Amino acid sequence: MRDLPIGFIDSGFGGLTVVKQSLKQLPNESIIYLGDNARCPYGVRSLSQVKEFIYQLTDFLLTKGIKMLVIACNTGTAAALADLKHDLSIPVVGVIDAGSRAAIRVTQNNHIGVIATPATIESQAYPNKIHEKSNQVQVDSLACPTFVDVVEKGTLKGQDLEDHIQETLQPLLELGIDSLVLGCTHYPHLYESIQKVAGPQVALIDSGVETINQVSTLLDYFKLSRTVADNKRLAAQQAYYTTGDPQVFSQVARTWLKDQTIQIQSCTIQGGQIYEVVDR
Repeated sequence: MRDLPIGFIDSGFGGLTVVKQSLKQLPNESIIYLGDNARCPYGVRSLSQVKEFIYQLTDFLLTKGIKMLVIACNTGTAAALADLKHDLSIPVVGVIDAGSRAAIRVTQNNHIGVIATPATIESQAYPNKIHEKSNQVQVDSLACPTFVDVVEKGTLKGQDLEDHIQETLQPLLELGIDSLVLGCTHYPHLYESIQKVAGPQVALIDSGVETINQVSTLLDYFKLSRTVADNKRLAAQQAYYTTGDPQVFSQVARTWLKDQTIQIQSCTIQGGQIYEVVDR
């Protein structure tokens, strides 16, 4: 069981920011990733439809054999985490719990901001989770749907980007928040620009970093962690799948993860099920 990979699912590229943290913090662990680029973005869809998609992605990874599932998508976490925890016999981790805990830990004035996709904001997942843990904090949320498009297009720096971020975030920043949860796994790519706009008085919370901290803890708790000795015996592996264009995904993954050797395998969606495309 220990040698099985950790499974990561996302609506597209965004979850690679979580994978990047896994590769950094847990280098002995194998990973398998599935991005649903064919149906991205999830953030503008209904939560019921997103839940259906998340279950399809999960079913695919279960056929590959995984020891833990990470929903590396905030909208997907809001839509399906609770049910998947109930339905699966393996540990399931979402990005909202970890980000919420970090925000409570970091805030000094008990005023937390959350930016995310419209579906995540509409779900109230972050305020609900934060208030489960503390009733002393105020949470204000803002949907930032254009940020996903900006990242997908590769526009990660520049004055025009900063101006757009400033215009988008100003209503939230004016409320006096001192911590800001990046509630979409695409947003860490805009970290430097968002921090510049928000100012040093606002602490940014990268849910991906916090999520892998939680994954590491759970691996140890369930005795699923691989050690250096395990890695020498059987080297950690990486496998990446997409329902979209594998060439486009490969370009993005190699750039974001700084690894030119990454190979992307293609999947197709038929009748509500996901199948690997096998070249013959």
